[in-house]
Amino acid sequence: MTYGLLKQRASARGQVFLFALLLTALHAAGNETPVPPGPARPSDEVRASLSMVMSGRDIEFDFRKSFLASEAQVYTGLYEGLFSYHPLTMEPVPAAASRWKLSEDKKVWTFTLRDYARYWNGDTVRAEDFRAAWLSLIEPGRNSPYSSLFDIIEGASDYRTGRTSDKARVGIEAPDDKTLVVRLVSPAAFFPSMLCHHSFSPIHPAMLNVEDWSASPPISNGPYYLLENNGDTKVFARNELYWDAVDVRLKTINVRIIDDGDEASALWNSGQADWISGEVNLETLINRAGITVNPMFATHYYFIRSARKPWDDWRIRRAMVLALSWSRIREGLIMPAKTLVYPIMDYPKIDGIDKTDIAEARRLLAEAGHPDGKGLPELVLRLTPSMEAARIGGIMSATWKTELGIPVRIEVFPFDKYLDSMKDLSYDVASSTWIGDFADPYTFLQMWRRDSNLNDANYDDSDYERLLNRSMEEEGDTRWKTLSEAEALLLDRGTVMPISYSFAVNIVDKTELGGWYSNVLDIHPFKYLYFKSRLPLPGVVLAQPGDARVP
Repeated sequence: MTYGLLKQRASARGQVFLFALLLTALHAAGNETPVPPGPARPSDEVRASLSMVMSGRDIEFDFRKSFLASEAQVYTGLYEGLFSYHPLTMEPVPAAASRWKLSEDKKVWTFTLRDYARYWNGDTVRAEDFRAAWLSLIEPGRNSPYSSLFDIIEGASDYRTGRTSDKARVGIEAPDDKTLVVRLVSPAAFFPSMLCHHSFSPIHPAMLNVEDWSASPPISNGPYYLLENNGDTKVFARNELYWDAVDVRLKTINVRIIDDGDEASALWNSGQADWISGEVNLETLINRAGITVNPMFATHYYFIRSARKPWDDWRIRRAMVLALSWSRIREGLIMPAKTLVYPIMDYPKIDGIDKTDIAEARRLLAEAGHPDGKGLPELVLRLTPSMEAARIGGIMSATWKTELGIPVRIEVFPFDKYLDSMKDLSYDVASSTWIGDFADPYTFLQMWRRDSNLNDANYDDSDYERLLNRSMEEEGDTRWKTLSEAEALLLDRGTVMPISYSFAVNIVDKTELGGWYSNVLDIHPFKYLYFKSRLPLPGVVLAQPGDARVP
């Protein structure tokens, strides 16, 4: 998932404060209870409405067009695929699928849908709704941001890229209303984790060919549905026909989209916000106890595009990487990153990008036919208007000009246009932040495959493809070793330049809000959220709304 663009306001003092909170979070990791709440009880519904503030542009309700993490959060309430995320571990939890079986060769998955899976309008969720939705998402020409995730399915890549127009050749079948059969290109033990992603949700037949889903509430199958859509305010109501409605505690969730950190802070201070996800002025918060910081399975990086010559020559890209002073670039960062994949347990450690070698950089440049940068065209470096981007971009630009003789032109795009600008072909270096869609290294590596529509760098490397293809036939430690070799190759050939690992900042009072857990994807499924009952101290009676004693 693309992070969007972090514009978190924090002074130097605020950064130190966040760092202290992050260290506390690292030490406390694993202490939260991983068990979702049980069935709702009358005493639990002390409060039935949640007020959430989030940053970003307006929500795109058609998940086929979505690519932002903020939208993925909202989709946890609206849509539900075969599996959904566990609120703490992010492991797959059975959702629309009640059971499944795997073929002997581990390539064919057969899912059985729940008997009581319903859309909010009462219609039954059918296997054909999944099949039609998935085929629609990978339809040639639609350019859905996450369509390349489906390449794991037999025939999906050929259909998505237009090499075939025959839908029947895609390995998705619905032999009856309750049975969905999916044939994979190769075994993939992580497939259920991938199916948690919102791109694998079903679409109601009435919505399938509708281009604008904001005109009326989408007919969704999740624990909530869109009740009101009033500009920057969205109201989601509990779907009483949801198969597991008994476990959905909140009656409504009110989401306000605000990009002003001072306004968000004021809403928290006045008690009008129960949860802030995104832009907030930390220093103006009166009660800072709600500040929650935790590491994420996410990395901020710069990348060099291979779309046009001479930057398609990995020796030139490698020279550009080796010339940079990485100690200067990562100076002062809370979680500096040498690798693309956030370090996870049992994943092999690789050296990553860390060293500076001007002599080797110049040698590679000369070997590629451009001694001292002769003959190289102007390189376009695209930046956001942040102070940190200006600092890093300044180091890159000055180094490449001075040490390698590469002419550099810097372009600055506003935050609200930057992500869209990355899809054009007029720049050579840009930055992004990627959050893993599921807890597996493959989520960071599949996006650099030659056919991936997430491959903004236009990276095309047969050696890289061979390693990822080999990993699909492997399991366990052997598979992770192959993936680490692919990551090392990606970094060595100068395509991706990791800058820092990301951390999530939320403002939420977990003593009041239950079902909200810090996790590596910073996704908090709406289904599990509820307000905890307040137990009075001995000898104290809590006044209830409407009580004559309450003024």
